[in-house]
Amino acid sequence: MKVLSVNIGKRKTIIWRGKIIETGIFKYPVNQPIFLGKEDVKNDNVVDRKFHGGIDQAVYGYSIKHYKYFKKDYPNLDWNHGMFGENLTFTNLNEEEITVGSTYQLGKTILEVTKPRKPCYKLGIRFNNPKIVKQFWNSSMSGIYLKVLQTGFVNIGDELILLKKPENTLTIAEVYESKK
Repeated sequence: MKVLSVNIGKRKTIIWRGKIIETGIFKYPVNQPIFLGKEDVKNDNVVDRKFHGGIDQAVYGYSIKHYKYFKKDYPNLDWNHGMFGENLTFTNLNEEEITVGSTYQLGKTILEVTKPRKPCYKLGIRFNNPKIVKQFWNSSMSGIYLKVLQTGFVNIGDELILLKKPENTLTIAEVYESKK
């Protein structure tokens, strides 16, 4: 499993359903390595620290394979890596195989899988359709949040190398299903 894209976003203010909303979900690929810090990705704006960023959600990873599933319902969007708000777009991330507590080396970093993503209304903002939130919940394609155990740079082409997989732990898909 390799990094296909590294993505960051700027703080963006928009009007959504008559309200002024600030969000960092609009992430786009960059052509240089990104630095994964202990609580977030350097130069990536995290707007709502109650639900994003922090020790257990410092980095969000998502699979390019999941894009096809959603593209059919949203063919008119300008699809780019980072579409789901992920910092790292992977070639083949599988939530049914990755377990909570597993540690990986990625580039110069050491990462620990913490939990699946629970989508909020801001995913609907990104897709310009609130229906995506329910569709996302009804799939097992949640992506993964990662804790940064060793900070460092990550770049396109870096491989996610399993270092340790705890015994008898739930997969990300199992945890996600239990939260529905």
